Amino acid sequence: MALMTWNNTYSVGIKSVDDQHAGLFDSLNELHAAMLKGQEKSVTGRLLQDLLAYTRSHFSAEESMLARAKYPDLAAHRLKHQKLTDEVAEYAERYKRGESTLSVHLIHFLRDWLVQHILREDRAYSAWLAQAGLRF
Repeated sequence: MALMTWNNTYSVGIKSVDDQHAGLFDSLNELHAAMLKGQEKSVTGRLLQDLLAYTRSHFSAEESMLARAKYPDLAAHRLKHQKLTDEVAEYAERYKRGESTLSVHLIHFLRDWLVQHILREDRAYSAWLAQAGLRF
């Protein structure tokens, strides 16, 4: 059973961003499935690195779009992205050093952060882009 299922509730109305968000859901679901199967030790490192790379790529694309649109809250949005990236990178490093294993807490933290970020922060820029008449 998937931890998260992508649907239009999470749509920000920009196909490329929605596709990337759906990909992040897939990455979290893969981590969750590994945990449920007891395979976290054999796949967690790779999955965390994949999630980190995908997150960085998505955040970079999103921030570039917002910079082109002169989104007024870009600096704050970028800081939120950086904070999550730093937290996931730190977890991946700790895992690499053998200090931690995949935990339900991490999965739920990432799920909750992603959902709240999309529904609050990303919807805010989506509304701003629409109001400004900008399309991406």
